[in-house]
Amino acid sequence: MTKQEILSLLKAKLGAGFIAHTEPIPDQLWVEVKPQASVQAVELLHRTTKARYLVSVGSDERELKKRFGVYHLFSFDKEHFFVTIDVSADPHQPVLPSITNVIAGANWSEREIRDLLGVQFEGHPDPRRLVLADDWPNEVYPLRRDFDYSSKPPSNPENAYPFKDNPPNTTVVAMGPYFPVFEEATYFRLYVEGEKVVDVDYRGFYAHRGIEKLGDASLTYNQIPFIAERICGICGFVHNVSFCKLVEHAAGIKVPRRADYIRTIMLELERIHSHALWLGVAGHIIGFDTVLMQTWRMREPIMWLCEKLTGNRKTYGMNLIGGVRRDITKAQVPEVRKKIDAMDKEWQAVLDAVKDDTTLRMRLEKVGILNREQSHEWAAVGPVARAADIDMDSRKDHPYCAYDAVDFKVITADTNDVWGRTVVRILETIESFKIVRQCLDALMELPEGDIITEIRDEIPAGRIAISAVEAPRGEDVHFLLTGGDNRPYRWRVRCPTYPNLPTVQVMVKGEQVADVPIILGSIDPCFSCTERMEVADVNTGKIRVYSQEELFNWTKRKA
Repeated sequence: MTKQEILSLLKAKLGAGFIAHTEPIPDQLWVEVKPQASVQAVELLHRTTKARYLVSVGSDERELKKRFGVYHLFSFDKEHFFVTIDVSADPHQPVLPSITNVIAGANWSEREIRDLLGVQFEGHPDPRRLVLADDWPNEVYPLRRDFDYSSKPPSNPENAYPFKDNPPNTTVVAMGPYFPVFEEATYFRLYVEGEKVVDVDYRGFYAHRGIEKLGDASLTYNQIPFIAERICGICGFVHNVSFCKLVEHAAGIKVPRRADYIRTIMLELERIHSHALWLGVAGHIIGFDTVLMQTWRMREPIMWLCEKLTGNRKTYGMNLIGGVRRDITKAQVPEVRKKIDAMDKEWQAVLDAVKDDTTLRMRLEKVGILNREQSHEWAAVGPVARAADIDMDSRKDHPYCAYDAVDFKVITADTNDVWGRTVVRILETIESFKIVRQCLDALMELPEGDIITEIRDEIPAGRIAISAVEAPRGEDVHFLLTGGDNRPYRWRVRCPTYPNLPTVQVMVKGEQVADVPIILGSIDPCFSCTERMEVADVNTGKIRVYSQEELFNWTKRKA
């Protein structure tokens, strides 16, 4: 459907509930509706037009428009545009109707908005806390603009998390908050009957770093890319590009074409080493450690290559608003191509070994089922959705960087299971090799020169934009409302694990307890990293935890 057809449908069906519309950017349509019409509006998009739900964003706009704004974001993938349903909540009694009964994937978004901004959603089927700690005091909302970033409210230990009641004839099996398969803290509460999983409950967000609050309270536009790159331990460059493209899109900044190709190369190198890491971890989960050792051996030269190109193995520090900080010169191209060709050859051998391994297929086939309809309902992304035969990839659907100029296939499978997610990742790594080669060819043809656009004017306040960048785990979505003083007014990050993790409750029901770790691993989950550090003295064996203040003071010391 075209944007005009969407508008006509919403106007006809909502009647007086339709307020206004605007197109702040060519690929984005914003529709403002009355609160009582919001459920009908999202139902029309989600069920009638089959638009894909992305996330809901809350914004404290009391000083701008005397309201709390809630934005429900949707994508029309094959038509290459976004639609946002804009709803206002009263600043004194912020209550809106819940859309979770229409879109299961909106569950976490509405709970997060309630936790952080205090907007209540009537009719929400699961009104428990999501983001806030158990001892966080009631009616203290950290994303409101009058809440200071450095505030430390008093503890209220009475807010213990209310887990689900046990279903009849079940026993609780706890996974976490620290568990051998999890690299980070998270807690799954499995309700089992014998070895069969009957139900599951989840408690996460043990470490919340307040990055969005920091982004609109303290940091400037060109400082945020370095923080964004640290959102995820693997997909950092994706977040970096997502934010830069977001601001560039909102402000109409044109990036040099050479910078587009460099960004694309780094994004695909990140995808390659991420998928290699995932395959190794997946092999380890099911006791196939040969896969772990071989794929991580193959991955290491790519990490060395990233370090040579950027100065860092992982957090590359490559992007600023308007372009990149380092060139990939014509002299470097042959080495990059040599490393890619070498890993491509070895990766083909991995594919041949995995696809013919009977034992491996027995462990992964028909395990952790999430079908096409369930993927749409829960708004799944990335290999999870593509393994359910959904042709969805932001590189094709919302082209950015140099993806409009390279040829590659979107890899899908129709098995709906862990095996399909494995095959998708292996095959799309091969496509990444192809993309890097095409970008290297383009860099050889382009004249060496500008890699960043000088920005002379201040980025205007009041601009709104959405960016979608395809991370190895799936689509990464950033939302921006520009502000004054050279920083965002509201910045929202939706990483791919955010929509994928709730689908685990669908995947594990009816499965064996022993299969839960690989089912969870099949979404390639990334939980928030902790922000403290322990240091062990190897001579005495003593462990000390350094405070935030001590770590900050260390950064100010001269080498």
